[in-house]
Amino acid sequence: MTLANFSAKTPAIYRLLLLTVAGATFLGGCSPFPKAFSSHKESIATPAPTPTLTPSNSENTTSSSLPVRDDTDTNFVVAAVEKVGPAVVRIDSARTVRRQVPGDEYNDPFFRRFFGGDAPVPPAERTVRGTGSGFVINAEGQILTNAHVVDGADTVTVTLRDGRTFQGKVLGEDPLTDIAVVKINANNLPVVALGNSDMLRPGQWAIAIGNPLGLDKTVTVGVISATDRTSSQVGVPDKRIGFIQTDAAINPGNSGGPLLNARGEVIGINTAIIGGAQGLGFAIPINTVQRISQQLIAKGKVEHPFVGIQMATLTPEIKERIKNSANGNITVQADKGVLVVRVVRNSPADKAGLQQGDVIQKVDNQSVTTADKVQQIIESRKVGDSLQMDVQRNGQAQSVQVQLGAFPVRRQES
Repeated sequence: MTLANFSAKTPAIYRLLLLTVAGATFLGGCSPFPKAFSSHKESIATPAPTPTLTPSNSENTTSSSLPVRDDTDTNFVVAAVEKVGPAVVRIDSARTVRRQVPGDEYNDPFFRRFFGGDAPVPPAERTVRGTGSGFVINAEGQILTNAHVVDGADTVTVTLRDGRTFQGKVLGEDPLTDIAVVKINANNLPVVALGNSDMLRPGQWAIAIGNPLGLDKTVTVGVISATDRTSSQVGVPDKRIGFIQTDAAINPGNSGGPLLNARGEVIGINTAIIGGAQGLGFAIPINTVQRISQQLIAKGKVEHPFVGIQMATLTPEIKERIKNSANGNITVQADKGVLVVRVVRNSPADKAGLQQGDVIQKVDNQSVTTADKVQQIIESRKVGDSLQMDVQRNGQAQSVQVQLGAFPVRRQES
């Protein structure tokens, strides 16, 4: 479990351990669901048909003849986009937001006096709309997109490249990885080719397709800047993703669109940016997407393994804060490891005997020095698996066995 959802009851010294991280923005032009997230749209323009050529000495040749496409200008970017374009779709979503007590706050005497007794009362409900994109992975209409594109939507409309529209059904969504699968009733659809994101190396070409800032059919090109960026580095510690970083221009509106390699294979889903930064875009690796989407298609949900601790990478600064705190019940002698900041009541960690102030030094005999590493090990296991955690508690070595539970996913309320 990450540092997200820190309890207000957590002792002050442990609340100090939270690191303020620049928040990542999940992309989209309309910012429909939820506040920190927004959505994206994608559709690829149908290439202009190649005109019929008339010999230059023909009497039918006129100065208004259509221009001829010069195929000698075709490069790997053009080829990749034309290969993937037919399988990319636009997703429009809408949900109704209702006020809990419609209009009561506007009956205040101040408002009536200010507006001459006729304070305007906003409608009891309003419709919030968002636009995103996805891409077809199955000829029978299965589509991948971001979870935040369709989260909480009452209606989902999918528009194909040829202009046909369908009502989409969300087969499942996973907030922890921001992946969703949408199904439409259609057949013989073009599909994308999927690459292998485990083989990516910094410096390889990257092509992003999307609808940034409402500019439809936009293609941008760059390179893979880095791989396996942790969620805390990106600024979304509640996500369980090792992100691809790219300098291909990604802006609000790119969410759900494909990130391609030079062969036109999808290697990721464009998802997040860091506000105020340039050349810093992030995508979910397609191998992660495949693993999660297979569970969503089969079960409609994903079970993530859960320990039930909030933790922080132990640093000299954190160790000094603990030493100088008023809480003398905890002694941290270790110089490195992962500090248990809080143990969730009745969680697997609580039942196994982990305690606040423990410093995790090994998980299943693997040395760990960062909270992200512990999370990666947990995520690689299954619900019901048992993990051995070697910890230092008040200077003494301890070993505990934790049986992993299922992460309790809570949907955000409007």
